[in-house]
Amino acid sequence: MTTNFKISAPPNFSFQTTVFSHGWCALEPFSVIEKPFTLSYAAVIDGLPVDIKIAERIDGAISIRVRSDNRLTTTQRRECIARIKTMLRMEEPFDVFYKIVNSNPKLRWIKKSLAGRMLRCGTFFEDLIKVICTTNCSWALTTLMVKNLCRTLGEVTPSGQKTFPSPDAIAAQSESFMRKEIRAGYRAPYILELAEQIASGTNDVEQFRHSDKPTNVLYNELISLKGVGPYAAESLLKLIGRYDHLALDSWTRKKYYELYHNGRRVSDKTIVKRYGKFGEWAGLVFWLEMTKYWYREKFPL
Repeated sequence: MTTNFKISAPPNFSFQTTVFSHGWCALEPFSVIEKPFTLSYAAVIDGLPVDIKIAERIDGAISIRVRSDNRLTTTQRRECIARIKTMLRMEEPFDVFYKIVNSNPKLRWIKKSLAGRMLRCGTFFEDLIKVICTTNCSWALTTLMVKNLCRTLGEVTPSGQKTFPSPDAIAAQSESFMRKEIRAGYRAPYILELAEQIASGTNDVEQFRHSDKPTNVLYNELISLKGVGPYAAESLLKLIGRYDHLALDSWTRKKYYELYHNGRRVSDKTIVKRYGKFGEWAGLVFWLEMTKYWYREKFPL
């Protein structure tokens, strides 16, 4: 059963730069089809496993094709639309951001490229676990852990793809399983504890996406989660639209050293000071500067 519908794109929106905004599009259950350019995602919508294909129409609207075993109900259709808008950050305003970067000649390429929206997953839980899987390891290991999570614990879609597993599916596993089969290493008990809390209803992490609390409060709440350190907390803040922090890690530090200091190391304070003038947008300007070359050549992942 295939359902087709479209979503009107907001002003200053680029589908392709949103998809290629960071590495999420290269992690299962996402995948990218180059021709025609399409973002594929396997998900569970109101209990129904589905395959979602997202593409841009000639008129600029976003085309959605959903494959499912059963006809989508009105509720499932609405949830699917809402989730895609959330994933593509379609309801977030960027006018102020573009005005700021356009006032700086060296940053005008950002507005020209319509860069800034960072792709996120269908749920905050998926973002959370994936960010934990990026800490203290190579991108290759991140990719492996996420693939193992999906392929061993995810639900099967009509096309045979696997979704990202639910908190219940992860919570039902042992630490030994998480270490051996998922290759989660030291992250295993942290991922299990988070999944158990969410599955039992004692922790509602989805509220982070809708919270109006000050950023410093959200940061403290995130960093209180086991397995979430400063880098992970700051990365997750970006995925809920809070860009005050830089989310420094070994990769972005190295890029910064190369860009501004000929590869010579400098302190984190020096990096933070450089971007302080951008205020609440500092982390986004920093990320875009570090990944500027992505917009000049094929996405490197």
